[in-house]
Amino acid sequence: MKTGLILEGGAMRGLFTCGVLDVLMENGIRFDGGAGISAGAVFGCNYKSRQIGRAVRYNKRYCRDPRYCSIRSLLKTGDLYGADFCYRELPEVLDPFDRAAFAADPMEFYIGATDADTGEIRYHKCGDGGERDMLWMRGSASLPMVSRAVEVDGFRLLDGGMTDPVPYRFMERAGYDRNLYVLTQPKGYRKGKTRGLALMGLALRRTPKMAAVLAARPAVYNRQMDEIDEKERRGEILALRPPEALGISRTEHDPEELERVYQIGRAEAEKALPAIRAFLARP
Repeated sequence: MKTGLILEGGAMRGLFTCGVLDVLMENGIRFDGGAGISAGAVFGCNYKSRQIGRAVRYNKRYCRDPRYCSIRSLLKTGDLYGADFCYRELPEVLDPFDRAAFAADPMEFYIGATDADTGEIRYHKCGDGGERDMLWMRGSASLPMVSRAVEVDGFRLLDGGMTDPVPYRFMERAGYDRNLYVLTQPKGYRKGKTRGLALMGLALRRTPKMAAVLAARPAVYNRQMDEIDEKERRGEILALRPPEALGISRTEHDPEELERVYQIGRAEAEKALPAIRAFLARP
């Protein structure tokens, strides 16, 4: 049996995931492997480096810094979330990411990102938490139209949540058969039709495959949620979700709102600890 941790994205809804992961770390709950998409990758990497509290700390501290996320950053650099600040200055200087601990931890950690030229999902197995891994994280979290595609390993990468919102199929194919899902929408949530597709197609003329990806995204997401609900009904998986819609902006700049969502994640994880332990120990 191989245990897996599967992390949905969702921008600042990911503070819910941060709360869940901190409680898991505090209680010594470990997994053989994990896969994260977008915010699930960017925040989830702290689980492998065992840095309790880091993700919520730096988000609260820098959420109002225009270098972190702002229209000014978008106009100046081409990225809503400033690439140099988020993926160099912050993890190397301001709130260091423990790359040595990340590399030493035996847990395998995978990142999913969308190939902007083909519209297909690509996966990367992290190594030492260095520059290459950071480029994959950045690519996985780079939203179309407000981010530049990230070039790494011969690919141009954008948000992995566009093509594989919850990476459970990848983990199952990799042999992980006892999986905990951390989702950032409440049970029953389904996506509606994407609006403004014609305008998006014009904005994405340099990556035309991404327009088709965006058009198909609601159907892809809703199909995954149906499959996850069925897996849960059969007792094959355990899923942690917010009890209701989190009501937080994708680009939230209020530290109190970030803390609120983080605490919801903590509360749900603490409540679920007996079920998580029983699920992972089940023969």
